[in-house]
Parts: sequence; C-alpha cells; structure tokens
Amino acid sequence: MSVLRLAIPSPLRRHFDYLAPIGMSNAALVGLRPGIRLRVPFGRREVTGYLLAVVENTDVPLNSLKHALEILDEAPLIDPQLLHLCGWAADYYHHPHGDVFGTLFPKRLREGKPQQPQGTLMWQLTALGKSLPEAALPRSPRQAQAISLLMQHAVIKNTVFKDHGISASVLRSLEGKKLIQSHIQSERSHLFKVNHHITLNPEQHAALDAVAGAGKGFSCHLLEGVTGSGKTEIYLRLIEDCLQQGRQALILVPEIGLTPQTLARFEQRFEATIAVLHSGLSDAQRYQAWEAARAGNAHIVIGTRSAVFTPLASPGLIIVDEEHDGSYKQQDGFRYSARDVAVKRAQIQSMPILLGSATPSLESIHNVVTARYQHHQLTHRASSGGMPQIKVLDVRRQELRAGLSNELLDAIQEKLQLGQQTLLFLNRRGFAPTLQCHDCGWIAECSACDARLTVHRRRGRLRCHHCGYSRMLPRQCPQCNSERLMTAGLGTEQTEDFLRTHFKQWATYRVDSDSMQSKGSMQALAEDINRGEPCILLGTQMLTKGHHFPRVSLVAVIDADALLFSTDFRGEERMAQLLTQVAGRAGRADISGKVLLQTHYPDHPALLAMLTTSYAEQARVLLKQRQASGMPPAGQLIVLRTDCPDAEYGEQFLQQLRQHGTPYLPDGARLIGPLPSPMQRRAGKYRCQLLLTAPTRGAVQAAARILVANAEALPARHGLKWSIDIDPQNVF
Repeated sequence: MSVLRLAIPSPLRRHFDYLAPIGMSNAALVGLRPGIRLRVPFGRREVTGYLLAVVENTDVPLNSLKHALEILDEAPLIDPQLLHLCGWAADYYHHPHGDVFGTLFPKRLREGKPQQPQGTLMWQLTALGKSLPEAALPRSPRQAQAISLLMQHAVIKNTVFKDHGISASVLRSLEGKKLIQSHIQSERSHLFKVNHHITLNPEQHAALDAVAGAGKGFSCHLLEGVTGSGKTEIYLRLIEDCLQQGRQALILVPEIGLTPQTLARFEQRFEATIAVLHSGLSDAQRYQAWEAARAGNAHIVIGTRSAVFTPLASPGLIIVDEEHDGSYKQQDGFRYSARDVAVKRAQIQSMPILLGSATPSLESIHNVVTARYQHHQLTHRASSGGMPQIKVLDVRRQELRAGLSNELLDAIQEKLQLGQQTLLFLNRRGFAPTLQCHDCGWIAECSACDARLTVHRRRGRLRCHHCGYSRMLPRQCPQCNSERLMTAGLGTEQTEDFLRTHFKQWATYRVDSDSMQSKGSMQALAEDINRGEPCILLGTQMLTKGHHFPRVSLVAVIDADALLFSTDFRGEERMAQLLTQVAGRAGRADISGKVLLQTHYPDHPALLAMLTTSYAEQARVLLKQRQASGMPPAGQLIVLRTDCPDAEYGEQFLQQLRQHGTPYLPDGARLIGPLPSPMQRRAGKYRCQLLLTAPTRGAVQAAARILVANAEALPARHGLKWSIDIDPQNVF
C-alpha cells in the first residue's frame, strides 16, 4: 500500500506518514506529485501539509496511520527545483521541514484555502449550452441574455456581463446547470519597454561585460563598488538583458524602506510588470504579487528577505543589493540567510547571481579569495563629486549641546546657508537611554530584561527596545518619591528637539523606526528630501542603507564612540561597514562631500583606518585576523541557545548536551561553553548558549546533526526552549 509522506508545520524535525483520503484509489495516489497541499488531521487540529513523496514503506504500523482528509491541489504550485531548495535549507539550517515548506506559500495557501489564479475571468458555452435552441430559458430572461451573448461571441470577459447588468448569481446558476463554464486567461506578457540609458564609465562597462559574459548558467559575482559608483545602473542593464531573454529577475533588498526607492528606479527605466513582496503589504497584496511571480506575469520581482523563496515561472537572474546587511539573516524561528539561500537557489536553477555592496561581508570576500565568486570592482564614483573628505572631531573637553559640538553646528550652518542638505547619524532612538532619580540614584530598568528602559518623551513612555515592554513615564521616583528625575545619555528625539530650535528656518526630519511607522512614510520622506530644499536629516541605521540623497553634502556621526567597542567577533567588521555606509551618503551628486566623526577617542585604530585606508583594505586585514583565529569565514560556527525561566536549568541542559555529544564530534570540532549570553535575561527568559567551531562546513554540519539529535532526546522541562543557529550573525 502506498503511503503519503508529508511535511507538517510543527516543531518536530521529521516527516509524517498518512494514508490516502478515504475512497481514493492506490493508483490515483501514486500519481500525486511532490509539492501539492493536503488537509490532514494532526493531533486535535486539522492542518495543511505538503507532500514530500509517495512511498511504499513506512516505519509506522499501518493501523496507526491516519487518513488524509483532502487533496487541496490537482498539481503542485511550486516547481521541483524550488522544492529541492527548501529541502536543502531545512537540512542545512536543521529546521523542521514543515516550517520551511510553509515559507514557500502566502498565508492564504498555508491556511488551506484554494488557489486564486491571477488573470481575466472568461466564460464560454459548454457542449450542452451550445445545443440549446434560441428561445431557451424563457422564464429566466437574464440567463437567456447571457446565453445569447455567448452564442454571438463564443468567449466573453466577466466584466462584459457586468456591463450588461448580468450578475454573478446568474452566471453561477448557468454554471450549475452545466450550460456555461469559466476559465482564467493569463495576463502574461513578454512585452516590456526600456525608456532610457545612462552612459557607463569604463569600470562599469568592464564589470557589466564580465557578468554578462559569464553566460546563462550558474555563476556567482560580487560587485564591490564604492558608494555612489553606479552599481544600480549595472543591475538595470543586467535586468534588461534578462528580460530580453524572456526570463524573470528577482531583486532582494535588505529593508522595506529601500523598496519604494528601488521600485521607483525600476519603473523609471522599464515599462514592465513589477511585483513587490515585503511584510508591509496586506495578505491580499502579497498573494497577488506571489501569483504574478509564479505565473510569470511579473517581469521583475522586488522583495525583502522572504522573497528569496518566491516561485518564478522563468527565473533568469538574482540580484542581492547591500549583500552585507544583517537584515538578510532571520534572527528567530527559521534562522536562514537570504543571501546564502539566494546563492544556492541560483545554483539549483542554473542562473547567474550578483551580490552588490560598497562594504561586502567578509564571507563574500573570502569566497572571492577562494575563487568561489567572481570579483568586479568599481573604485570611483559615477558622479563628478568624488569621494567625501573625512575628518575626526575630538570632542574631549568640548561643550556639547544635544551631543553636537560647536564645530559641527558651524558646519551644519554653513551647508544650510549654501542651500545644501546635512545628514546626522545617531544610532539610538528615543529621547534618552536612561531615566535616573537625582536624589536616590534609582534607574528605570526593564523587569523582564537585563536592560534599562529608554525614555520616549513624545509619547510620555518608557520602553524596552529588547522585549517591547512599555509603561507610562513616571512623574516621581517609585523608590523615594522624589520628583527630581533626570535623563542621561542621548537619543534622536532629544537631538531633534535641539535642532528644531537652533535651526528654526530650516526643516529637520527624524528618521528612525518610531517616526517611520506609517505606510509610505519613508517614500514620502524621500520625495521631500529629493526636492532639494536645504534641510537636516537626523536618523539611525535606516538612513545608511543605500538611500540616494543627491543634495546631502555634509554627513556627521554624532557619537562614533558607540560603534568602537563590541563584545561580538563581528564588531570591527560591522563598525567599518556602518561608518563607510554613513560616510557614503555625502557628496553623491556633483557637489563635494564632507564627513565629520565626533569622538572622545581620536587615536582609536578603527577611526584612523577610516582616514587612511579604504573599506576594501580594512576588510582584508580583518579577514587575515579571522583566518588566524579560525573564526568565520575562515572557520565555521554554530550556536545552540536555550531560553528558560530557570537560568540554572538552561545551563544544565546545555551541559548535558555537551557531555553526550563530545565523544561523537568530528575531528577539529570544538565546543565552547555553556555560557550565559551577553544579555542573559530577555523577555523574562534566561539565555544560555553553547558554541561549536569547526574548520570545515562538512565538520560543522556533522556536529550539528549530533547536537540536534541529542537535544531532541533530552527532556525539556521548566518551560525551556532551545534553538540552533547555523552561521550566526552575532553571538548576542
């Protein structure tokens, strides 16, 4: 007897076997193809499962197997290559297959609802309908009218019936009588138009020719170009070539805020169908975009992290913009890297992939050094403005107002009076990071995390930026009842208040996750800024990620010291990337740019490196350090974490895991810990972690399988939850 082997969304890392739906023949069962959805009983619930295979053998007694309830799809909605990608991702990241397969489908299909093909609803007569006499259906004049129209025109759009006053209920009645039938006519079109081209410089020409010359099969390219060097123009040329071949292009961007800007550039260049996929869309909008991509109606698909799993009818090219960005790594649940999955997808579907960045990750640079990726460099800006001048401002013993020195304030004033724009970077939202009682020293701390509560004065609240806890801003100290509460530290709200007062005649825009919450707010801001009026932009990392503001001539990092010290092994890499990206917002058009870095440590090696060497040179020095220490990308790393209300039990769980797994680890694999996480308590749970390093990917994967198998075998009591993170972006 054939058995259905399914992936079920659950925490269990295994497949589940079911019998065919009652009444379904074994012959029909054998004809089912992997990737179709089924409705099945699972415990006390009914869930949507995904068919992996139809098998002849099972380890479960047949009398213990349940019957599937319903076959939801006649044919798979996902092609075999994408199913292969999901199987690889589930195995590589050691995550339950059911959860991974669920990422392929929009919410509607995960809930087991029927597919709604995109296109035009068309109606035509059945054989029975064609045999009707002219005077048929005399008691139903609207039905008779519909039949008459179809006899005249053979096939009619649904909208034509609406224009004639024929309702959907009339058509359903005729369909029920088997007199008419409907179908969806695809709107797929290979036609597109290119509006204009920008003249390429020699470096751009060389990079474009090298990527295009690699051919249609799999090849992976790293485009390393300084900020403003014209990487997007190369993207556009490659997309044009892809569309001319009748194929689709998938573009990944790290943040929702970049999507409107990217979309605008593409719409300006191409008169084509572009589908957009990100978490800011409604479920209906995401489903429509997903269907347009799957059916091939969309020429170009632009999306954030999860869009890497979007089905494409004719995939031809993948581009990952800002490939270094940490947003491509999912930090909870299915902890995948969209950049790495994109490379694997390009390999499986035999197409080129281009990774672009001004500050490539050390992983990508390592892959260039080891000849896995082809390397293309743009060392000059496309505009005549040139690279900005960088200066370190020593603020020791200087008067600071809202974190701003007099020299910085004078520089801002000068640029505004010249009709230019200024960008100020402060990677700390809220008004101040600390609220303290001046009399007794009490400090407002989160009750669920090892963290202080941030003051958000505009909303009159204290908020934890780690777990989301929020409460009203107190008027007096809860410990001594003193009303002498003071703030310490600096946040974007505080600096914004000062700027609005000090530079009244010019507009100040604050850009952080608090001010940019409404839909379309980032797009509206970009439109305001790009009108070119003199203004001040103040914001967090949201401002550093690929935005193009041509009138910004001055960029300042208000608190460079906050970037200099990190407990994470990637800290220096991230700091170099962030400072380079921030500096790159200055002088992107035909005006010269200037960058000011305020610091109390003007002699810090990292800041001196910014003044004397490029990011490319800094990255290669860091890569040598990683090679010496055996840390990624030279070595491989995984982190196994526990979250538990009982700190001691979480550590004991990992200790048992270490004891059981150590004898079976492959050569070269080394366990570190268990150790408390740098922030031990978060959201009421104590976090502990066990690190494993190994020299090769094969060794770390073998070790991961051993650790996962042992973790699943150990009892997890006291509310403990554990997770495994392959290629972690941080050990925090």
